[in-house]
Amino acid sequence: MSAMNTKVSSGYEEGALGMRTKTLGESSHSGEVRRGQVILVAYLIATLELTFLFMQMGVMPYLAKSLGLDSVGFGYLQTTFGVLQLVGGPIFGRFADQFGTRTALVLSCASGSAFFLLMSISTSIPLLFLSRLPAVFMHGLPGAQKVITDMTTPSQRADALGKMGLCFGIGIIIGSALGGVLSTKFGIFVPTYVGLVGNLINTVIAMVWIPEQAKLQSDHRVTENSTSQSGSVFSIREILRLMKFPGVMEVFIVKVFAGLPIGLFLIMFSIISMDFFGLEAVESGYLMSYFGVLQMVVQGLVVGKLTNHCTERTLLRLSIFVFAGVGLGMALMRTVWHYCIVAVPLVFAFSMLGTITDSILTKAVPSSDTGTMLGICASVQPLTRTVGPTIGGVLYKQFGVSSFGYLQLIVNIGLFVYLLKSKIPLVEMKS
Repeated sequence: MSAMNTKVSSGYEEGALGMRTKTLGESSHSGEVRRGQVILVAYLIATLELTFLFMQMGVMPYLAKSLGLDSVGFGYLQTTFGVLQLVGGPIFGRFADQFGTRTALVLSCASGSAFFLLMSISTSIPLLFLSRLPAVFMHGLPGAQKVITDMTTPSQRADALGKMGLCFGIGIIIGSALGGVLSTKFGIFVPTYVGLVGNLINTVIAMVWIPEQAKLQSDHRVTENSTSQSGSVFSIREILRLMKFPGVMEVFIVKVFAGLPIGLFLIMFSIISMDFFGLEAVESGYLMSYFGVLQMVVQGLVVGKLTNHCTERTLLRLSIFVFAGVGLGMALMRTVWHYCIVAVPLVFAFSMLGTITDSILTKAVPSSDTGTMLGICASVQPLTRTVGPTIGGVLYKQFGVSSFGYLQLIVNIGLFVYLLKSKIPLVEMKS
């Protein structure tokens, strides 16, 4: 009888263990599904915000002109936007680290609503400049990147961040087309109304679907030296502290300088397309759409596969090497068809550089500081937009289009040699 009781007890224990294992498995599967849904929502929020942003970029020159703003004044308007985004990027990242990703995304979407509301009532130049003010907190893209960083393991991160390029491509294509159609058929202020309503919808999506605590429970990265939960959101010292982590400053410098020459070229592209390529406005729009489709294909299909098979150190060097080749191609191009060919490796290098450096830099800092790090990364493009019009204008006027290509070639050859000799402690990840 005792043996039978022991056997029955053992059977109960095994059954209970089996049920616990099954429950844990179901819980793990449910968690994976939930994380996947949250990441998809983050992609959706980024896509909508970028769509509305590109929509207003297409309308803004005509709105500024209708209010009597000349080309110099319009340049000041664009610089104001760039400076606000440059200053706001790291501050937004610190805000996300201290108050949570959902709160930060809600702030970004609400700021977008205020941005379009002020644009919609801009009946004078001062009001138009005032409408730029909410841009300091309009950082939906780094906000979505923060969600993805929190919801993925380090080995999954580069692939997941790479797919953000799909959002960017869709935003360029739909936003540019939608802005033109709406302003032409219904009036110049209609796109601002659409942007206002769209950002309000985005705000609700962020409040409902983004969890208050998005970090993986299994994320046990070392958080020593992290003080993201203390100090002011506006603390410059806490923001610059991240640059002292091993490899961070070196990778950030590579990120800034590798893409700077091509960034200057893209800032001047509207003038170059008219003067150098001889394109009409419609043809320039088609070229931007082509650029957007390339980015969708490259980041959606190519970048992710490469990150699963190659180390990040290898891919960083590859992107710099391809960038050098792009510089040579730009120096030699003479027609828009040449540019269409050069655009393929250009988009590849640009997408790969952004994805890999963002992935490396978020792994190099404590998990509680990833928002601040992404905010710093997000400040690179506004920095280019701020200094770009002046530097790009001088290069184009004094040395022509080929100067952008030669600068790109020289800078990236130097960076490639530096990376070959460098001992930057990158996190090597392979799936």
